[in-house]
Amino acid sequence: MLLGAVDLGSNSFRVEIGRVDGDRIVTQSYWKETIRMAAGFDKNGALTPEMQEKALAALSRFHEKLAGLPATQVRAVGTQALREAANSSEFLPKAEAALGYPIGILSGHEEARLVFKGCARTLPPSDKRRLVVDIGGGTTEVGLISLGGMVYAGSVRVGGDKFDQA
Repeated sequence: MLLGAVDLGSNSFRVEIGRVDGDRIVTQSYWKETIRMAAGFDKNGALTPEMQEKALAALSRFHEKLAGLPATQVRAVGTQALREAANSSEFLPKAEAALGYPIGILSGHEEARLVFKGCARTLPPSDKRRLVVDIGGGTTEVGLISLGGMVYAGSVRVGGDKFDQA
């Protein structure tokens, strides 16, 4: 069985297709496009028409990559830029039509939880505390692992774009 994952991040959009192999998912293909959606807001906090066009074009290309996968086997999510955009509710239906799949918008906490979960699977078992940090374009997600489980997940509204500006 193949699964698809689409990440509409603040800086980059990604799509990954993986094959289920026992309790693992083995990457079959991966694409990334730098969109810089977080840099595409107007003075009212809305995604500009130009940024929307750029994002929709990328999603149309991703649609071609995911062709044939049923909606039950694809998860597409948006992060900080879509949480923040004043016109997110108008953009989202256009984005879903271009991609061909539903798109959910993750809360900061859920984004941190999923980042942790993805990283934790790649780490060897340990009883030591570990910190997982994902510095994205618009936010930084943090997860703390202790005794094999997540004890904290959080999201801070400071990411790579703000670091660049500073």
